[in-house]
Amino acid sequence: MSLFFELEGAYIVIGIFFLLVTLFVTTRDFMPRVALKRGMIGVFVIFSIMIGFHYSMTTSRMKEVERIFNDNGTIICENKMRRTISQSIIISKKLGWRLEGDLLKSDNVVRDFYIARCVEYIYDK
Repeated sequence: MSLFFELEGAYIVIGIFFLLVTLFVTTRDFMPRVALKRGMIGVFVIFSIMIGFHYSMTTSRMKEVERIFNDNGTIICENKMRRTISQSIIISKKLGWRLEGDLLKSDNVVRDFYIARCVEYIYDK
């Protein structure tokens, strides 16, 4: 469950914000009485589906990245630390990387990379 909140925490906060906006708008005098119930249920269902789909998609990609890495494949991860020249980093076991839990670590690189932010590296051979 902690993985869910770690991956979807920001989206849950955004969903709560939109629920509060919906609550504020649907309780105004010019809105019909049924608007509160329909609005809250509608926004909750839409955000629940979207967050659930995003979580499912992210966890399946994490499993795929883990499988590729363990099969000595190459993956590419987003490098948010350096935003100038190289925004991505190529990772593989051949380059001295190891997988510890959900983190990719290397003795040569200061920063660890979370596999949720990685994808398979596809290139022309």
